This record gives sequence, structure tokens and C-alpha cells, in this order.
Amino acid sequence: MAVVGGRILTGLLDVTSDVSALDGSGTWAVVLAFDGQPVCARFERASRPELGWPVGLAVGRTPVPPVDGWASSLDRHAYAKGVVAVREAIAAGDVYQVNLCRRLSAPLPAGFDVLDLGAALFTAHAAPHQALVRLPSVGVAVASASPERFLRRRGDVVESSPIKGTAVTAAGLTDKDRAENVMIVDLVRNDLGRVCEYGSIDVPALWHVESQPGLVHLVSTVRGRLRPGTGWADLLDATFPPGSVTGAPKLAALDMIGALEPVPRGVYCGAVGWVDADRRQGDLNVAIRTFWVADGELHLGTGAGITWDSDPTAEWEETELKARQLLAVARGASVARP
Repeated sequence: MAVVGGRILTGLLDVTSDVSALDGSGTWAVVLAFDGQPVCARFERASRPELGWPVGLAVGRTPVPPVDGWASSLDRHAYAKGVVAVREAIAAGDVYQVNLCRRLSAPLPAGFDVLDLGAALFTAHAAPHQALVRLPSVGVAVASASPERFLRRRGDVVESSPIKGTAVTAAGLTDKDRAENVMIVDLVRNDLGRVCEYGSIDVPALWHVESQPGLVHLVSTVRGRLRPGTGWADLLDATFPPGSVTGAPKLAALDMIGALEPVPRGVYCGAVGWVDADRRQGDLNVAIRTFWVADGELHLGTGAGITWDSDPTAEWEETELKARQLLAVARGASVARP
């Protein structure tokens, strides 16, 4: 089953890694790993619950481990060294910005069910792009409280809303955040320009401050009109992985990510969402603030965008803030909006 875009999808029909199937027919749940095979699951039924979380599903009985129960793929020292390495690459002219992430992992709690976690996130967090996908037959268990839209498609119109800039309050957003946001907006414009009609790309919103529980984000929106005959495979080939979680230029940033991050990101920084192939519509999030199960463990990721102005301590603290807030919500704590 899946709970995506306010829809409950049930009655699994088939699963494929071929994203061109999204241009066929039916309603699909989509999980795109940052560095793994896509999972596209077509369902027989789609319904809309009256409440944010479907009545009758699990209700958050199994808490996630506490903050000190997680192991990090990069400790404070290693993360700081990574920040320094990115700054050196920027000084050399190799990159402008790199999103440096670390993966937190913990043993699965006894009796863990991703539906419980999904219920806790949906109930306490109410993120705009939340999603849950549970496909035991192919080993997929994902619960996402993402605040960020990767791609929304309505016929030939497509838009992306990258987040760059995170603070506890709006007053904490800096010139560095705004500069980084513009940098990624330019990257997204370039990505969409590969598949959109010439002259159709615009930026209807720049530096919008959006509040989430315990955090504020700086959000911009880029929109364009797809060229005739453009399918989902073309669109994803041009834009994936999302620029807000890679860096700029994208290919050089991806090379640095591969060199500095010791473990794969998995679902984290990929995308989760839905596609209605019959209506030529869909909405995919950026899979941040996201839990997933793999290799007998529960994982989540946290990261920060590194620029020349970055301070290693401040960037580490930003990753800590993001992880603490997500774990607090997942454990049932009430986190107020700023």
C-alpha cells in the first residue's frame, strides 16, 4: 500500500523499475533512490481519506530509537573534514556548492512497522509532501515527512520548488542561505531547460519563507512547459537527482559526494510520490526528512549545503538540528512551528 499526495493506494497490480511505464496507464506510487533502482508500483484502487491519516491504519505504537541510539556514517570530525575539502574544491574552481550528507542508522525496534512510523509523522508533522510506501514483496518501507517538492507535473506544465536555507526562525536565515538558494534555482532552471520549451521557464516565487515544525525553510519555485512528446523518463533523466541535494555544477558535485560520503544515500535525497498516468499528472517530493528500512536497520539522512562561506561547526549543527527535529516528531513529541 501507499499513502501519497492525500491518496491511499491499495490493490497492488505490478512493480517495475522502468520509469517509462509512468506514461502508460493507472495510478502509481514512485520511489526513486538517490543511488539505486527506481521502484514504480501500480495500484488498482486510489481513495482520499477525510483526515490526513487513514482511519483504521496503525497509529504510531512503535517509537523510533532515541537520538543517542543512532550511529552516524560521519562523525563530527569527519564531517568537518568534508566541509574543508568542499571549500578547497570551491577555491580551486571545481565546484560552487556541494550538499554534504550523513546517514544515521539504528537497529529496527521490536515489532517495528513502517505504518506506525508513518502514522506518527502524518499526525504530528503534517508536512506538505509527506508520503508512505510499504511494499514488502520488493523490500520497500519508506516514511517521509518531506517539506520539499522535487517535481509536480500537470499535463505539459512542470515545476520544482527547491529548498536552500534552514534555520530555527526566519531571523536566522542568512545572506549565505539566499545566495545558495539562487545558485540552486539557476541549476534547476538549467535542468528543466533540457526538456522544456524555449522561453517557457520562469521563477514565480523566490526566497519564500516556509514554516515547518521547529524550522523555517527558504523556498523558491521554477516552472516550465515540457516540449511535445516529453515523457517521465526524459524528465527524470534531465533533472534527477534533485539539485538542492547535490550541488552545482551537478556532475562535479556528485563526484565529490561519491568521494566524501562513505555509504550510499539509499532513498535519502531521492524522490517519493505519485503519478496518475491517465491524467498525465504527478507529484514527487525530495526524500529528505525521510526514514527507510534496509539491511535490517532503520535509516534516516541529514545534510547541509556547503559553500565557500560555510563554517564546519555551523554546518554540523545544521545537520544535528534537522535530525533532532525529525526524531522528536517521530517519537511523538510536539514541535511548534516558529
